[in-house]
Amino acid sequence: MDEFRFLNWKVYKDAKVLLGEVIKITSRIPLHLKYEFGNQLVRSALSIILNIAEGSGKNSDKELNRFFDIAIGSVNETLAGLDVLKDNKIISEELFKKLFENCKSISKQLGGFKKHIKNNSNLL
Repeated sequence: MDEFRFLNWKVYKDAKVLLGEVIKITSRIPLHLKYEFGNQLVRSALSIILNIAEGSGKNSDKELNRFFDIAIGSVNETLAGLDVLKDNKIISEELFKKLFENCKSISKQLGGFKKHIKNNSNLL
């Protein structure tokens, strides 16, 4: 197994871009919502990255798959938070569409990893 193999994965790099955008966006959240909502949104986007990284270091495909499942859940949570921001006019429809596409790409990449694992493993 390559040491820190996740550093070379496109999905990891894309998730870092998403987190960077989320961090920028949280500065636009009204102060009375910033701590609760902004913090949760950053944590969900960070969770994508951390679960990809942690899963990549596991010794079995079954464990890797479990961490990818968690990362996909965090993609959904992040997108839901962004959708709420859009509905409340904190981010534009255009920015939401861009981030929606980023989330969709990350989710598809993780799904592709999971499919590859399933097709190449007796553990799942």
